[in-house]
Amino acid sequence: MNTLDHISLGVPSIETARQFYDPAMEALGLSCMAANEAFAAYGKGAVQFLLMIPTDGEEYTRGNGTHVAFRAEATAAVDQFHAVAIQHGGVCAGEPGPRPDYPASDVYTAFVRDPFGHKLEAIHNGFAA
Repeated sequence: MNTLDHISLGVPSIETARQFYDPAMEALGLSCMAANEAFAAYGKGAVQFLLMIPTDGEEYTRGNGTHVAFRAEATAAVDQFHAVAIQHGGVCAGEPGPRPDYPASDVYTAFVRDPFGHKLEAIHNGFAA
């Protein structure tokens, strides 16, 4: 059973965010299941990740030390996520590869920062494997 129902990140523009997130999420087999000017909801069968315009009207912020990890079905999906994210304005925050220092075995992961500074990870054989 998953402990979390969904996670959301604040962004300044849903339209701009979707230019990065639509192809990056597609690389992991996820799609935008619903969207409007205030949010975009991603998942596979059910929404689990959202982008949102802050409802308080204030500027979005990113969390220092916060990252969102997306489960990848294969190491090739991690590689593709990383490449697509970089092609669409992301910045490398950790090349794809094995992570022998993780507490789970055979972990393969990559990190990127989205165009808004949020840190994202694609992980194969991670903690939820």
